[in-house]
Amino acid sequence: MPESKQRAKVEPDKWEQPSGEAVSCEDSILVLRENLVEIQDVCQEALEDAVLMDVSEAQFRKVLHALVDELANPYKKG
Repeated sequence: MPESKQRAKVEPDKWEQPSGEAVSCEDSILVLRENLVEIQDVCQEALEDAVLMDVSEAQFRKVLHALVDELANPYKKG
């Protein structure tokens, strides 16, 4: 699988497992990278649309933060 050279601006230098150990699977890192780049692109386009429609940039950013805070982990143990 080819390595994606495009990185999201917020991608960490290393991905960590819940234990704190580094994720070493290159395929997993590639999927994480591709997902982040896609999310970044969609959020950027949505922000631009909001600003062009004269929506408060600050309010829109708060909504995006709230959206992330509301994401649910379907695999959570316990």
